[in-house]
Amino acid sequence: MNRIVNLIRVALVALAIPAAHAARTVKATDKASLHYISASGSLLFEVGPASGTLPGSIHVNFEVGATLSGSFTIYTKHGTIKGHGEATPHGAGVYESFAGVLIATGGSGRYAHAHGRAGLYGTFDRNTYALTVQTTGTLSY
Repeated sequence: MNRIVNLIRVALVALAIPAAHAARTVKATDKASLHYISASGSLLFEVGPASGTLPGSIHVNFEVGATLSGSFTIYTKHGTIKGHGEATPHGAGVYESFAGVLIATGGSGRYAHAHGRAGLYGTFDRNTYALTVQTTGTLSY
């Protein structure tokens, strides 16, 4: 009888302990060609396809100024990845290159616990507002 009671106690304790989230880490390199959708002052909203390790589509809100900074959401077939980034523009003229950092802070689906850091590189077309982006870094989820 004591053995059955002990087994029941062990089972109840096991049910009360939440399952641990299994972390996975990938080295990701992705590219996106974004096009202008709308603006509010110097805040631009752009969308476009993303290809590479995490293919899908990406939506970006970013502020154009002395730095380029903003937030993003990547829509993949397994969920979303959200985060923010900041980059420093280099040069002048119609096409301006930039380099900075991208930080993943969460998401949904498979990427609900996403976090990571990546280098952020690209060009910004000041005439059409087109944004070309490349990221290289690590994502854990």
